[in-house]
Amino acid sequence: MESTPARPVNSGGPCRRGDRLALLAAEFDGVHDVWRSAMGAVCVAEPEAVRAVLGNRHGAVAETSDFFHNRHGVFGPRSAQIGIGRAARHLIRGHLDARRAELPRLVAERLAPYSEWPDAGNLLVLRHLREVLLHHDAPADLHTTVEAIVARAVLAGARRRHSAASRLLFRRRALRTLHWEMCVRQEALRQHGGAEPRDLVDVVVGGGGPTADPYDLVEVYLSFLFAAVGSVGFALGWSVYLLGTHPDRAAADPSWTVREALRLWPVAWLFARTPSRVQELGGTRVTTRDRLAVCSYLVHRHPGYWERPDEFLPQRWAAGVPDAAYLPFGLGPHTCAGATVTVRLLEDLVGLLSRDWRVSVTPHDGGGPQVGPALAPPRFTATLSLPDGCPERR
Repeated sequence: MESTPARPVNSGGPCRRGDRLALLAAEFDGVHDVWRSAMGAVCVAEPEAVRAVLGNRHGAVAETSDFFHNRHGVFGPRSAQIGIGRAARHLIRGHLDARRAELPRLVAERLAPYSEWPDAGNLLVLRHLREVLLHHDAPADLHTTVEAIVARAVLAGARRRHSAASRLLFRRRALRTLHWEMCVRQEALRQHGGAEPRDLVDVVVGGGGPTADPYDLVEVYLSFLFAAVGSVGFALGWSVYLLGTHPDRAAADPSWTVREALRLWPVAWLFARTPSRVQELGGTRVTTRDRLAVCSYLVHRHPGYWERPDEFLPQRWAAGVPDAAYLPFGLGPHTCAGATVTVRLLEDLVGLLSRDWRVSVTPHDGGGPQVGPALAPPRFTATLSLPDGCPERR
């Protein structure tokens, strides 16, 4: 592990303006893994340093939460975060158990014979988890609002399809609708006490309590919506993309395929942190004025920890996982609240696709990732064929 001052971008390829992934990947040489990047932050790609920062056992960075972050800082107290996370996992796990038998029909209806990605993955997950997000008796305008949020803010590139004024107006309307629902459910909680959560709104209201700021509850709910439909949908998209572009590896164990997709293309690829004191991190001196950019994308491709790091090799997982260099959902107490249970959904879907279908992929626009707060797959068309080679007709 070595550190270095900021370096010019190497010859690894052109860096599109604003594409932080391309910049960091071009700067990373596989040896100097904590450095001052040209983008203005200290980039951290050394696995042990990354674990020290994200785990924050010794208070090296200012306490924060990627999932529970809100306009005031962090939703809290910590006990409420823990309660919400536990209740959400219980709710999602129960739903997945009860609806697992529906997945083959859902795949056939939604993805065969042709589907346009990555939107198809997000919309399939939205369909499968719709009663987790909102129970079926929730107001119709609330269902409409949640679907519109997905269409306008979750799907890859959706924000660019609307003007700034249109986005602002929609945001105000959507927040008002969600705020009203939080208030209604908080009043029900005051009057009737807690009950078994019907959906994630109940989970958030029950965890925050009747006196929590409804707007804070809205932000936590939106974190669940973006994680469930956005992150899980994108992770499914990467798995399908890699299956379709590597048909010789379609027989791999589904769990290996999912893990390898999350290794190569971690949806949560960059974590921002602030040092809490002057200290040395991976050989680089940092102060409280620095910004740390923890890059799991580079950790997952670190040549010191991974053999043939840029190749899609699902079979590498047969020998276990190098825990130090694998963190697809972050690390520590603020790991994504529903990560462990949603991975099972990914494995079930990938298992269905690789067992019952032949998947082929036609990339669009060069096949590069869509880089934003989440690392979304490129746009591509997936063709699902039956084992005899004929596309399934709806």
